[in-house]
Amino acid sequence: MPSEVALLESRTMRAEHLGRVDALDKVKALVMLPDGTHVRTEDTARYFEVSTDVIRQLTARHRAELAESGMHVLRGPDLRRFHSDMVSLWGAGKGESYPQAVTQLTLYPRRAVLNIAILLRDSDIARCVRTYLLDAEEGWREGYASLDRRVTDVESCLGRVGVALQELGPVLNRMSYRLDSLDRRLDATNQVVAAISNRLCEMSDRIDRVDAKVDHVAQQVGELRRGRKRR
Repeated sequence: MPSEVALLESRTMRAEHLGRVDALDKVKALVMLPDGTHVRTEDTARYFEVSTDVIRQLTARHRAELAESGMHVLRGPDLRRFHSDMVSLWGAGKGESYPQAVTQLTLYPRRAVLNIAILLRDSDIARCVRTYLLDAEEGWREGYASLDRRVTDVESCLGRVGVALQELGPVLNRMSYRLDSLDRRLDATNQVVAAISNRLCEMSDRIDRVDAKVDHVAQQVGELRRGRKRR
């Protein structure tokens, strides 16, 4: 687990944590401008409970890094357009006048505020944010280690399953042979049953013909008897 000092000193390590902007609100509520995206220098100072000069000095020392995190300065037409948007949002939400800068306005998105939290040494709030980030990383590492152990256990179980399947192979082969033998015997039985059924059908036809002949003979005998009686 990296130390807080390493986090403060390594720009690369800081960049690895800038996606965890949720850490800000976990420590303290960050009040955004009406656009819900940015804060000003004074808002940032209020969050970290330091003076605006401290934030300005830190911004001057790490301007390039903070610019990569989204910090930007508005001037001229961009500033007037932003003020116009904020005035409409601010007035609709609070019924108050929006405080405007005279010539320029520095804006920080959450990612840049988190970057300041990692850089700012003399702020209890910033230290709490760094602690949260490091603790969360440690928890993630422990979770990864636990997952790695569970995957290793699953792989071990799969190895044992492979051995069991190898032992089961001959048994399955014997069962398959016996089933094939049963299939052949059932086929032979079906053939015998089919032959018997055919014979029975033939016998039924012959019995029907015999019954017809018997009926014919009985009819002739009856006619002979009636003929004798008439004489």
